Order: sequence, then structure tokens, then C-alpha cells
Amino acid sequence: QTTILNVSYDVARDVFKDYNPRFVAAWKAKSGETVEVKQSHGGSSKQVRAVADGLEADVVTMNQPTDVSFLADKGLVAKDWNKKFANNASPYTSTMVFIVRKGNPKGFKDWSDLAKPGVTITIPHPKNTGNGRNTYLAAWGWALRQPGGNEKTAAAFVGSLLKNAPAFAPGGRDATTNFIQRGQGDVLLTFESEAELISREFGKGGFDVVYPSQSVLTEFPVAVVDKVVDKRGTRKQAQAYLEYLWSKDGQENAAQNYLRPVDAEVLKKYASQFPPIKTFTVEEVFGSWEKAFSTHFKDGGSFDQIFAAK
Repeated sequence: QTTILNVSYDVARDVFKDYNPRFVAAWKAKSGETVEVKQSHGGSSKQVRAVADGLEADVVTMNQPTDVSFLADKGLVAKDWNKKFANNASPYTSTMVFIVRKGNPKGFKDWSDLAKPGVTITIPHPKNTGNGRNTYLAAWGWALRQPGGNEKTAAAFVGSLLKNAPAFAPGGRDATTNFIQRGQGDVLLTFESEAELISREFGKGGFDVVYPSQSVLTEFPVAVVDKVVDKRGTRKQAQAYLEYLWSKDGQENAAQNYLRPVDAEVLKKYASQFPPIKTFTVEEVFGSWEKAFSTHFKDGGSFDQIFAAK
């Protein structure tokens, strides 16, 4: 029996809880080998730092390209990791939406409503989590794309929005728990996929989902951790584990966990659960993930400046 470790972001627990048995059965049928898949979840940037510090992940499955690039810079994954698999090494996508109290009592419709006085928003930390960063970039991108929008107006808007976040949760699942179980905030900003997972866990009655006029397209990059699999002799299993995410079965699992599959047939089959929404990519608005990270999330970047003023 071979064991592999998948180090992943916080709110992917349910995705891989369902995916792992599918892969294990398929690999057993194909190779005759039994594989045990272990999971580790947390804020995405904290997770990759743990891998860099010695946590022996055979694969990483993250929610922002910069975290995988961080491991590439450390020599742990291939420099061209995003070319090792199709679709920029992202087997599915999502977008950022608003989870609001049942009946939407504060009438949230678009990003502008989140910056109004008297509103309390719940988000994970934009500096340490993919969930938080994607929310930050979605809000910034929306502001930039408004009539007359520029970097100055976007910074002012995001500053107003962050003033309505009294505290940042350490991870996406923590933010969900704060909103659903502890009743904190008027609106939770999270992945579209998380909305359905919340309803599974806590019931559909307590909240509604609001789709803004436009939001960021979120990718979920994956990579084999070369340094670990070569040391442990698990490259074959790790490679197969990630490749299976693109199989029909893997894409079905993504759709059943409300992640938008990249397989056109599977996406069409599940079209009713993915409302149309206008999205923009980080590359389109910010040039690249590297530029977005450097400008906004490095020490002294726009987030730190806005947060200091908050």
C-alpha cells in the first residue's frame, strides 16, 4: 500500500472527501495497487509555507497560482508547473459570490452595496488566504471596470469595503463558521462552490446567494511536489491522482461539489446549478497573478496601506 499526502486549501475538504474514494477505486482497478490518500487543509498561503518548511506533500491543490509559484521558486515543484496539466493546471473554476441572510434583508445586489455604512462583511484574511485574496481582487477589479474607474477609485472603494470587516477569519471555513454558526456579519464573501456546501452542512433555510454584476474567475491550480515524490518514490501515484481530476469521474465530482468543470459536456449536464455571471480574469485586470500579488499583497503593498488607514 502506498500513501500520498494532498496539501490543500481550507474549504476544499468536502471536494476531496468525495474525490479520494473515486480515485482510490479507479487506481485499484487500473493498477491493482491500493493507495491511501491523506489530506491537510488550512489557509492556502500557510499551507504552502508548511510545505516549503518540510511538510511532505506529494501533491498540492490550491486556490491561487501564486501559492504554487511560491513552491516553484523554492525548487519544490517544476518551474513550468502550469504547463504540466491542461487548463493552466486548473481542473475546475469558480467565482466569488455573496452569502446573505435569508430574504436578503439589507438588499445586497452588487459590490457597491458592501461598502455602505452600517454593513458588516465576513471574509478570511486577504493576505493569507486564497479566498480572501480572490475577494479583494474581485472587488478591486469591479471598481476598476466601473465608468471612470481607475486605481485611485478602486483603492478608495476597497478601503471602504474593508472598513466594514471588523475582523478577518484565518481561513475560509472559519469565515463560514463565523457567519453561519456565530451569526457574525450581514454578508459572507466566498466561492460560489462554498454556498452549496454550506447548505449541505447547515441546511438551505438560513441564507440566500447573491450573484454580483461581475466577479473574478477563480482557478484552482494543482501540482506534483517533485522533490517529495522523487524522495518517496510516489511520482506515479501522485501524477495519476492529479490527472484523474480531469477524467469524466473527476469532473463529475467537481460539478457535484459546485465547482465549474472544465469539461464542456459535464458543465452542460450541470448547467442549471451554475447561473451565468460575467467574470474577468486576474490576468485581464492586473496583468498577471505575480503582478497582482506584488502590487497588493506583498509587505507594504496596497492591502497593507489600506489596512493601516482602516
